[in-house]
Amino acid sequence: MARSLLLAVDIGNTNVVFGLFEGETLVDQWRSATVLNRTADEYAVWLTQLLALDGIQPGDISAAIIANVVPQALYEIDTLCRRYFNCQPRVVGRDLDLGLKINIERPGEVGADRLVDAVAAHKRYPGWLIVIDFGTATTLDVVSADGNYEGGVIAPGVNLSLEALDRAAAKLPRVSIEKPQKVIGTGTVSAMQSGVYWGYVGLIEGLVARIKTEVAQPITCVATGGLAALFHDATEAIDIVDPDLTLHGLCRIHQLNQ
Repeated sequence: MARSLLLAVDIGNTNVVFGLFEGETLVDQWRSATVLNRTADEYAVWLTQLLALDGIQPGDISAAIIANVVPQALYEIDTLCRRYFNCQPRVVGRDLDLGLKINIERPGEVGADRLVDAVAAHKRYPGWLIVIDFGTATTLDVVSADGNYEGGVIAPGVNLSLEALDRAAAKLPRVSIEKPQKVIGTGTVSAMQSGVYWGYVGLIEGLVARIKTEVAQPITCVATGGLAALFHDATEAIDIVDPDLTLHGLCRIHQLNQ
């Protein structure tokens, strides 16, 4: 008997993340580098093989929903869902009910991923919230206790900062991001790693403190994104790490629009 699964797709600047839900349970997830010239057929070859490893057939997928911040990539993912999974995907931003108000000057400017994170955070955690997403950009978004989006902060992502150092300073090597044991580096690589890592800890702590002062309410800080776990242990500013927040937000929005 065919299952009834939801395919949730988060198209980001760095990765496309595919999540599979059965009800509200995240069954599995996979990620692929965001490549603008990748076709629907190429995605299908890759994804259907991964589904088969879990014993899932294309016919088991009955619905799809997409959050997208890369307009050039949307057509192929949309085609993937229609051609290979026989479903018309819902797309965040196309007249979907998000279950929240966007209390900023130009609501249409807010990235779909940030709104999806806000929906998920409110569903999963009580009270006022700061949602930090460690993605291509590092974003901090504020969600009120009644679930509305109140605005936020956008800063360059960790990897963007490393790339900027590599491009702009000819004598500096390319380094990976990791947690240094000491702040004071004893070589070029350790000094760069310390500057980026502890610099971002300082960024997060400073912004969270200022947001808390402005909100003047008890507030919980939830972190998501690929690098969230790396920073959690280094600061008390982050209360919770929820790496699958965006996918759960997509699942919630699908439920609201059934």
